[in-house]
Amino acid sequence: MDSISQKRKTPIVFFDGVCNLCNGTVLFFLDHNPKGNLSFASLQSEAAANILGKKILPDQSPSSVLFLEEGVLYEKSTAVLKIAKHLSFPWNFVPIFGWIPSFFRDLLYDWIARNRYRWFGRSEACRIPSPELKKRFLDS
Repeated sequence: MDSISQKRKTPIVFFDGVCNLCNGTVLFFLDHNPKGNLSFASLQSEAAANILGKKILPDQSPSSVLFLEEGVLYEKSTAVLKIAKHLSFPWNFVPIFGWIPSFFRDLLYDWIARNRYRWFGRSEACRIPSPELKKRFLDS
């Protein structure tokens, strides 16, 4: 976890914009975030480069999700647990699995992340959100 200066008050989910699994997961988060307090940015976007300090290309890291909340950057399974706190019932209970040491959670996370393109495919570009959802994306 890194501390990053953040001007935005809303938590930000950074995702691999060309990964079909990641895009489906973002749609799930949008559908199950009733407060609408999560913002999104693909790791390939200029917004991510501006906030994280560099543009992250899909092949540079097996991690497909990062979560920035209150200036702290979370990755891998910890990011997923932190995001789940913002989701509706029953998904907001997922953080209960935080008692499992991150080493073990991240083994599963890394295995899925390494195989995500093979299992779910990849797109040539990020999906364009509908106009009503576009405001939740920092840079589409």
